[in-house]
Amino acid sequence: MELFDVYPLNPIEIVEAKGSLVWDASGKEYLDLYGGHAVISIGHTHPHYVEKLTSQLRRIGFYSNSIIISIQKELANLLGEVSGKKDYQLFLCNSGAEANENALKLASFHNKRKKIIAFKGAFHGRTSLAVAATDNPSIIAPVNETDNVIFLPFNDVEALEETFKKIGEEISSVIVEGIQGVGGIRVASDEFLKKIRTLCDEYGSIFIADSVQCGYGRSGKFYSHDYSGVDADIYTMAKGMANGFPIGAVSISPKIKASYGMLGTTFGGNYLACAAALAVLEVIQKESLIENARNMGEYLMNSLKDIPQILDLRGRGLMIGIEMPEDLAHVKKQLLMEHSIFTGEAKPHVIRLLPALNLSKEHADRFIEAFKKCVQ
Repeated sequence: MELFDVYPLNPIEIVEAKGSLVWDASGKEYLDLYGGHAVISIGHTHPHYVEKLTSQLRRIGFYSNSIIISIQKELANLLGEVSGKKDYQLFLCNSGAEANENALKLASFHNKRKKIIAFKGAFHGRTSLAVAATDNPSIIAPVNETDNVIFLPFNDVEALEETFKKIGEEISSVIVEGIQGVGGIRVASDEFLKKIRTLCDEYGSIFIADSVQCGYGRSGKFYSHDYSGVDADIYTMAKGMANGFPIGAVSISPKIKASYGMLGTTFGGNYLACAAALAVLEVIQKESLIENARNMGEYLMNSLKDIPQILDLRGRGLMIGIEMPEDLAHVKKQLLMEHSIFTGEAKPHVIRLLPALNLSKEHADRFIEAFKKCVQ
């Protein structure tokens, strides 16, 4: 059997990893500033993470959500504490797409409405509703097409107000990334997020903060939406939540009430996923990684801002986008092939930096030096 060929691959096989470094099958070292799409939050193979997972596996790895699984409650309590949302409710699932799918369903269950506002440049996942709210027609199959999703310009307060004036009573939810990832590291303005909160309150709509990529401390706050000073009704998360173990979650305002059977999952909230997620939060707390993300992000931005070849520099914390001119579109590949540094990209020519939250100054300097050589 052949693998279904949907991934364009670099000709590199990574077989070992530690911290922000990875090694290929020949023993060559690389600096990882992408972390598999912002997944590696506490560094590869962190000792506490490895011990927590292996210790749990020795006891029990899985049972269904038909019994008490105390480690789920442990995770909910610690997540509430670290995120500052202690009165919210937690639903555990398996991925960011699944988290967003359930968030959109919850909103519709809550207010019995169908219309969803999403934004140009958005990426919310590849499942039915999540992909319908994603601004990429090439990954929306005919069966996913719907008239219930309205796309508005990102950061356009006036367009948002106009739409609510026209059909506010029909709008079930507004879903927005605090920082668009696939969309090119574009930061939602505080004014924009505050206006979403105000309009959702006025019209009884649900504010969904997609924090799958921009959450979990990456921005220098737990949720990047927190910079606006307002709370969403629902937060979705996944990528950095368990450092590579599959997990997703929905953090839900107390105003949304649960009922048996409303949501469900076979694998969501399993013992191993919860152990991995607990380990991540414990390391984030103990090693002050949200502060480190903020400080190292500022250091990188300050080091890059005066490089004249950069068209635009965007982001917060360790979620950084470097927009390049077309004649320097090769720099991402050059960083990998000539300097052994993994970075990400967003179309057309944005280099995405999404390193582990414990990135060191030494590794940041290694990138800066290599980047300057590439653009000279």
